[in-house]
Amino acid sequence: MKDKVTMQDIAERLNLSKNSVSQALSGKDGVSEDTRKLIVETANQMGYVYSSSLRSPAPAAQRNGTIALIASDFAFSMKSFFGEIYLTVEQEATARGMNLQIQSISQKAAEQLLIPGILQNPSVEGVLILSHITTDYINSIIATGKPTVLIDHHHPYIQADSILTNNRFSAFEAIHHLAQLGHRKIGMLGNTSLSPSYYERSEGFQLAMNEFGLPVREEWILKDAEESAGYILKSIQSLKEQPSAWFCMNDGLGFLLCSTLQQLGVRVPEQVSIVSFDNGYLSQISTPTITTMDVNLKLYGHKAVEQLMWRIDHPNEPFTELLLPTKLLVRQSTGPAPE
Repeated sequence: MKDKVTMQDIAERLNLSKNSVSQALSGKDGVSEDTRKLIVETANQMGYVYSSSLRSPAPAAQRNGTIALIASDFAFSMKSFFGEIYLTVEQEATARGMNLQIQSISQKAAEQLLIPGILQNPSVEGVLILSHITTDYINSIIATGKPTVLIDHHHPYIQADSILTNNRFSAFEAIHHLAQLGHRKIGMLGNTSLSPSYYERSEGFQLAMNEFGLPVREEWILKDAEESAGYILKSIQSLKEQPSAWFCMNDGLGFLLCSTLQQLGVRVPEQVSIVSFDNGYLSQISTPTITTMDVNLKLYGHKAVEQLMWRIDHPNEPFTELLLPTKLLVRQSTGPAPE
């Protein structure tokens, strides 16, 4: 039984020359970055042991230069969600030998299309834009000619790569969970005008309701919800009949809904179940804890930097959108539909 993986084994697996494999594993020039990455990944999967004469390849290509991370003041203030993304971006940039410069954009700067001074620096090779600013402002950044990747945002009028949550299928999974628990009376709480992400979550809700043959009652579909206790209380009290379950587009709404229902004497989940989205802090401290769709924030940062490095090297390739999966975290706020 063969117990040692050789370069020839890797070459045969990938239908490449042994010389190409040697160049990739030793860090020498002669193969494209995509081929190098494929060879290194295959070598690791096959259990290849690097000899002392070879330089163990770095997990990512080392470069010199700077990337800029730009976001609105509002996005940077949401540390519980976006904080881990830009921390991971910083770690990924450092691992690749890149510097990271972070620039916050005020509402005034966005309205006046004021381009950050850092983008005048020729050492800045690319730009990451975190979440939504405005479509015009993002396009003004792209117009500088710097390769640009959007994180958690896209728009038909913006021509750039985007790293996104698979919002539609994630919302579908949330409704599937409720349907499996026997719920047929399901409401939706969110504000679809805030971002494409929320609109896509509403589409996933509709898709699942149709898939499982569940009735959609317009009075239970709140698409312009405000994230305030007063709004939630007023909305719930105005309903003649309550649904047995709610899908909330973010954890803030889920937390407020859970608190409001309990204030009204409604037991969660015995009488009403709640599923929210993002796996933020509020879903974890709520009583009961809230079932939610977990977004892998570290994966966001990793894929954003990876895509930007690829875009810098391939400026003329078609733009792409990468949809990242979520994971359903079943907690205390969901239970069987009441009889």
